[in-house]
Amino acid sequence: MNNYKGRIRLIIKNYPYKYRDYSHIAAEAALAAKDQGKYWEMHDMLIKKSPQLDRNSLIKYAKELGLDARAFTDSIDKMKHSDLIERDKRLAVDLDLYNTPTYFINGRKVIGNRPYEYLKKIIEEELKNVKK
Repeated sequence: MNNYKGRIRLIIKNYPYKYRDYSHIAAEAALAAKDQGKYWEMHDMLIKKSPQLDRNSLIKYAKELGLDARAFTDSIDKMKHSDLIERDKRLAVDLDLYNTPTYFINGRKVIGNRPYEYLKKIIEEELKNVKK
């Protein structure tokens, strides 16, 4: 994103893995943190701390990140973002997605965690095709 400021955008969708016990609440936690301006910090924490993603652990992580723990807990307990997460899951099914991460770069489907250079090559190709 830093190398292409103003030329590309990143849109994140949630696709909690249906066979993981805590995937939905982890998605809720990331979005609850986003409400307080710390989406990426929580995202990174969830990856680092996985598979410890139970409710109590998530609240502990929120406190470590300096979030308002009461608002965070209220959000995950009420599943405030459930409609958004369910919408994202339906989109994933409609797009026939089974793997995370999956990227779409101007409609080009890239499956799996790929090296930066791989993604950069596709981005460069697509930017050449954009009409100015």
